Amino acid sequence: MGFFSRLVSGLKNTKKSFSEKIKFAFTGNEIDENFFEELEFALISADIGTGTVSDILEKLRSSIKEKKLKKVADCKELLKDILVEILSQNEVYDYNYPLAILVVGVNGVGKTTTIGKLAEKFTKAGKKVIIAGADTFRAAAGDQLKVWADRCKAKYVSGEAGSDASAVVFDAISSAKARNADVLLIDTAGRLHNKSNLMEELKKIGSVVSKQFPEAEYHKLIVVDGTTGQNSISQVELFDEAVELTDIAVTKLDGTSKGGFLVELSNTYDFCIRYIGVGETADDLLEFDAKDFVDAIFE
Repeated sequence: MGFFSRLVSGLKNTKKSFSEKIKFAFTGNEIDENFFEELEFALISADIGTGTVSDILEKLRSSIKEKKLKKVADCKELLKDILVEILSQNEVYDYNYPLAILVVGVNGVGKTTTIGKLAEKFTKAGKKVIIAGADTFRAAAGDQLKVWADRCKAKYVSGEAGSDASAVVFDAISSAKARNADVLLIDTAGRLHNKSNLMEELKKIGSVVSKQFPEAEYHKLIVVDGTTGQNSISQVELFDEAVELTDIAVTKLDGTSKGGFLVELSNTYDFCIRYIGVGETADDLLEFDAKDFVDAIFE
């Protein structure tokens, strides 16, 4: 399956929900307030926040007036352009190596699986990968990462259950330097029952990376579950306060009709959506492209 076909297939639930409502909004002839009301309903139904929807409609009204359009059918490409503009306003820059990626997020969002898929993608690209199992409280996470590491011939570094996470990261950095690795992927705990302790642990890990691996380009990637839509906003805010996020990966988009949430993310934060998950395999973790995403949900 080609890249775009995989994207369209993975976004079929969002596409179905979004397209049906968009088509209804565009069934009229003349551009009037009823058109804008139906379009507003369609955008909110796709889990785009009301503030962002207002921004979209304001831009659309302005473009319609500027271009002196009269017919509803002439507005669809304008709407697509506005969505692409919002989704691409936080530019995705190419990685530089050596690269360190701290991966954060609450338990259950697909964080560990995302790290495994990233390890496989990097190794397929010819990069030497080290995985640091710094979630020392959840044994299943380590077991899962070890399987991924063995599968793609990455080096896995872990510690004893309950050990200091930053010490694991220190050891992983030492291993990365000794092996002249290209990529260091750091798994972290996602438990929120003791929020302050977790945030302090993440800050300590970040300090270790900055001090011990200054030559690495350092990214802080949060993984959020696409099925929760806008409910993930509070998670993004929480982790951003702790580690100053640089990137977002949105998983499980193949199982939700809330793909419009990505528009909300892009309009709310100044860091980029870098990956989207639309299936189970490593090939289904796609690098995000705003135009491809919009084309797929309008397909």
